[in-house]
Amino acid sequence: MQSRTKRHLSPADLDALLRASAGVGCRVEAELTDGWFAAAYRVVLDDGRPAVVKLAPPPDAPVLRYERGITATEAMVYGRLATLPPGQVPAPELLYAGPEFLALSVLDGTPWDKVADGLPPVTQSALRRELGAVTARLHTLTAPDGRFGYPAPEAALSAPDWPTAFTLMVDALLEDAAAQRSSPLDVPPAVIRGLVAEGKGVLAEVTEPRLVHFDLWPGNVFIDVRGAGGEGPRAPRITGIIDHERAFWGDPVAELVSLAFGGDTGPDSDLVAGYTEAGGRLDPTPAVRHRLALYRLYLGLLLVVECGPRGYAGDHLAFCRRTLAEAVAELRALG
Repeated sequence: MQSRTKRHLSPADLDALLRASAGVGCRVEAELTDGWFAAAYRVVLDDGRPAVVKLAPPPDAPVLRYERGITATEAMVYGRLATLPPGQVPAPELLYAGPEFLALSVLDGTPWDKVADGLPPVTQSALRRELGAVTARLHTLTAPDGRFGYPAPEAALSAPDWPTAFTLMVDALLEDAAAQRSSPLDVPPAVIRGLVAEGKGVLAEVTEPRLVHFDLWPGNVFIDVRGAGGEGPRAPRITGIIDHERAFWGDPVAELVSLAFGGDTGPDSDLVAGYTEAGGRLDPTPAVRHRLALYRLYLGLLLVVECGPRGYAGDHLAFCRRTLAEAVAELRALG
C-alpha cells in the first residue's frame, strides 16, 4: 500500500543506517509492500540472520498526533511481550531498535489474510479460538505507570483515568482533521464529542490500563497452515502478531473492534471462547456494548482522518467514511 508516511531508502542508505545505529550492516532482499504506514524491507544481516527492518516516517511526513513516537511504542510492546512465558503471545524478536527503525526476526508462516479463503471452516474455527487465547494473554500486560492512553510522551495523550484519556484521544483526531482540512468526516465534530461525553459513565468502569493492540485484523496475524486438513507435521497455529504501532493502554473490550475484521466476535464465537478459556473476561453487558460502540466510533474516526496525510482516496476512503457513519448511527441508536 502506498502512503506518504513511508520512508524509502536505497540498499546502500539502509545498510549505512543500520551500521551507524546498530553496528551491523545488511543486504536488502526485497521491500515488503503490504504495510499501510511504515516502509519495511526484508534483509540479511552481516551475521547471516534474516530480518525485517521497519522505518519510521520521514521527519517531514505529516503524521497524526497519536502517531508521534510510534516507533518507540512498537519497540516497547515487543520488549514487554518478551517478558511473557515463551509462546504465550508469539511475536517477532526485536533484534535492534533506534529512533528511525526497528529490526525484527522473520516469522514462520504467512499473514492470515493471504490464505484465509483456502482454509476449511474447522481450521478457521481452531485458529480463531487460538487467537482469542493469545489476545487474552496480551491483555495481562498493564501500564507500568498506571496511566491510560498512548505510551509515547511525544503524543501527550495519556491520563490517570480512562474517560479522560479516551476523550483526549478523540479530541486529538478531531483536531488533526481540522488542521489538515483534507479528511471529510460527514458528521459535525460537536456530535462526535457529544456521543463520547454521553459515554463517560460506562468508560469509567475501566479502572486498570491493559495493553490493547487495536489493529488485530488478519493481515497482522501470521499463521502456519502446513497441517491444515489433517496434513503436514503439525496442526495449524498462530506464529506471530505484528505491527503494534496503534497500541495503547486502555480497555480490553476495544480489541474486539479490529478482531471483527477477521470473523465473529460475539458472545458465542470461537474467539470469545478462546479468550475466556485463557482467563479473559468479555461479559456482554449493556455497558460493555456501549463501550464497544464508542471504540468503533474511535476507529472509524481514525480511519477517515488518516486518509488525508497518507494520501488514501477512492474506495478505501469511501469504506472509512462508511465505517464512521455506521458507528455514529449505532451510538445514536443506543442513546
